[in-house]
Amino acid sequence: MKRLTILLVLLALVTLGVLACAPAPTPAPTAAPPTKAPEVKPPSATATPTQPPLPPRTAKGGIRKSTSGYKGTLNLWVLGYTPGNAFANPFDNAIAQFMADNPDIKVEITGYPPNDEGFTKLTTALQSGQGIDLLRLPSDRLPQYVRDDLVEPIDAYLTDADKADILPNVLEVTRLKDGKAYAWPLWVVPMGIYVNKDVFAEANVPLPPKNWTWEQFVDAAKKTTFKRPNGEQVYGFSGFVDPGVINTWGLWMIEDPSVRPIGKDGTFGFNSPAAYKGLQRFADLALVHKVTPPDFGAQKDSDVKGGFQNKQFAMIVDATGPAAAFKGANVNFEIYPHPTVNGNRLTVGAVGLIAVAKIKDSVKRQAAMDLARYLTSGEVQEDVPPGSNVPTGFYLAPGARKSVKVVDPLDKFIPMLPDMWVTPLVPEWAKFTRLFHPEYQNILFGKIKPEEAMKKIAPEAEKLLQSK
Repeated sequence: MKRLTILLVLLALVTLGVLACAPAPTPAPTAAPPTKAPEVKPPSATATPTQPPLPPRTAKGGIRKSTSGYKGTLNLWVLGYTPGNAFANPFDNAIAQFMADNPDIKVEITGYPPNDEGFTKLTTALQSGQGIDLLRLPSDRLPQYVRDDLVEPIDAYLTDADKADILPNVLEVTRLKDGKAYAWPLWVVPMGIYVNKDVFAEANVPLPPKNWTWEQFVDAAKKTTFKRPNGEQVYGFSGFVDPGVINTWGLWMIEDPSVRPIGKDGTFGFNSPAAYKGLQRFADLALVHKVTPPDFGAQKDSDVKGGFQNKQFAMIVDATGPAAAFKGANVNFEIYPHPTVNGNRLTVGAVGLIAVAKIKDSVKRQAAMDLARYLTSGEVQEDVPPGSNVPTGFYLAPGARKSVKVVDPLDKFIPMLPDMWVTPLVPEWAKFTRLFHPEYQNILFGKIKPEEAMKKIAPEAEKLLQSK
């Protein structure tokens, strides 16, 4: 029923037309894993000030004005936020407007990275009940926080206008306990293939058709893997692999509709011949076709995005978020759907949410709910329209409300929504991804065959995926 609900969500989005919603390493190509994985620095959880320059803000009223009467500080944690980046600028602008309408409320933003360390720090903050009042998170993390009673239900704060505006099937995704909704839906986030048109032109490779097959994708990756006259190596493809993300999963899950974490019979769906075949086919990008950088599977997120922007990778797989940054940096790119495999179409993703942490003070809780409503509204896009430091406006993905309109290049993701699979809403999803991740890496490094890896973790995986 959950999967049916998600499909209805996506169909509703399309039907309603929610539109206008460190440089990479350059050694010689090899499929062997790095002798030492790139160092991952601990994520910062320091509150960051609003970054200039911001346009002057004056009070506008409407839902921007909190009805709470609260005077004090609200702490907002934002996934992917680093001062000045694609996630920071929209939120900085929106918060500036909210504070202009609520001069007695100060909002401090804390960024956390989109990886396992970042989510661990977020969970620790919620458990401590200190320094966090609202949080932007993906839907796969919500069940754990609901089960552990770390976030507030929002039903009592939903107005008639909210209920009429929020796409009902998207709101349904947040109803996890006693029929209550536990987060404000923000946007729907599918993965796409980012194609650097300048790299294709440099390699004298025509852009493939958007209804491409896996064979055409591999051919394009091979032809755009080359060495420049100055000795710099260019690779045809890369993607971020980490237990905190599912960015690359769609490219092997597309093997067959049965390749899902939870199979139709409730067993571990990756422990199947179709899954083994898909995983091996994907790993062969590195092991056989040699179109990925040597540390593929262990790169930092910044290496993947930086390599694409700096024309060291012809193609990467990523979610909607980088589109604004690439557009702002004048990268000459296009967004493609995943290539088909055996006629199958698929992308993976999640619903982006803003949840309110457990707050004992009812006045402060009301203020946090008011801020969450504003940050998921159509009004915030009006206040933070497409501009110099916010190329796509506030929204970095198709919105979850009828009133939200997104612009190019985000509208390129709209056709992918009917083929989007959303991660299952199970409390132990994070533990499952930590179990799966090292085996996934070893498959990509050629250290273990997919069948052996999946059979090894199947018993524990089934326990985690069947958790309630």
